Amino acid sequence: MTGDGEALTRRTEGCGEEGAGYVLSRGVVALFAVACGAAVANVYFAQPLLVTMGRDLAMSPALVGAVVTLTHVGYGLGLFFLVPLGDMADRRRIIVLHLSLLVGALAVVGTARTAAALLAGVAATGLLAVVTQTLVAFAASLAPPAGRGRVVGLVTGGVVIGILLARTASGLLADLAGWRSVYLASAALTAALALILYRVLPRRTAAPTTLRYGQLLRSTLTLFAREPVLRLRALYCLLVFAAFSTLWSSVALPLSEAPYFLPHRAIGALGLIGVAGALAATVAGRLNDRGLARRTTGLALALLTAAWLPLAFTRSSLWALAAGVVLLDLAVQAVHVTNQTVIYALHPDAGSRLIGGYMVFYSLGSATGALAATSLYAAAGWGAVCVLGAGFSGLGVAVWGCVWWRERRAELRGGAGAPPVSG
Repeated sequence: MTGDGEALTRRTEGCGEEGAGYVLSRGVVALFAVACGAAVANVYFAQPLLVTMGRDLAMSPALVGAVVTLTHVGYGLGLFFLVPLGDMADRRRIIVLHLSLLVGALAVVGTARTAAALLAGVAATGLLAVVTQTLVAFAASLAPPAGRGRVVGLVTGGVVIGILLARTASGLLADLAGWRSVYLASAALTAALALILYRVLPRRTAAPTTLRYGQLLRSTLTLFAREPVLRLRALYCLLVFAAFSTLWSSVALPLSEAPYFLPHRAIGALGLIGVAGALAATVAGRLNDRGLARRTTGLALALLTAAWLPLAFTRSSLWALAAGVVLLDLAVQAVHVTNQTVIYALHPDAGSRLIGGYMVFYSLGSATGALAATSLYAAAGWGAVCVLGAGFSGLGVAVWGCVWWRERRAELRGGAGAPPVSG
């Protein structure tokens, strides 16, 4: 059986890469990272602003809760229906168009005078924020195969920072200039990024797929049916983001109670600690380029499980919480970068469909973790939440171990048996 690096090399050799001859400089990679972070942050801006939004627009608690729900529903729909378009047309044109429409959606939110306008605006914002995944696929397509993991890691680092700093930034800006300023400022930044990307990014040089839109969507399902590596990596995605969401959707609850009674601004600043996860994104990418995808995944899943030990002592030590947050974010992002690097190498010509379909499992995992954690905290407390998070993480380790053992047995039998699926 070939190793991870050999498998990736074999599948990428001879593939027609988009933007052939285009030199992907460090500055352009940094631009991709900034654009990804700015786009995905729009999904999370509303979380610390809900009370203020509801009061300003006289919304009931149920309607206020729908702000977050509709944003994530829009994002999930965009992953399946919009991201695959990157395989049909010039990705630069798709990115600029989506960013331009996102400017309009953000403006609707920032100027909303009724609950209906607000809800329509946040749903459209979530739908169009999936431009993040089109950017990731585009960056991967422009990178040389030997350095693709590093590029994906750097760009994903921007995504991590955008997610973790969104709540902190929106809270601070809202305190200074009101909640509407958050969306209007984001609209201005998005418009500037659209203009810069239009001028900097190359046009498509590789031939787009000849599939029609309906066939394109069906082919996403076909890819899952045919590729065991994609199914396995999607399962890892679901489990690690269920663990990630278990922490971040519920950690504010014990911190706002005795013995801490921390204000929302201080709780939001916890995301600054989690930025350390961006470091894992770059390191994991380099390890993948060295052919260590399988080992990186196993080590990261074990680290994710171990992170819940210090997190269990959150009520008695903020230092333990900080250590657990760093470990958890490092592990989650290491697995995430590895997953994206491996699945893109399966079919570079279908990169948008692969990443869009894969990220649907991110949404499923995030929703599962959030719902389960908040319900469990109310019923059994923080200790039970940590057991839940460790359970998601440990299940990932178990899956990895089963796949490793299966492939090891096949290898010892001289290659007979089940084909490798670890990627």
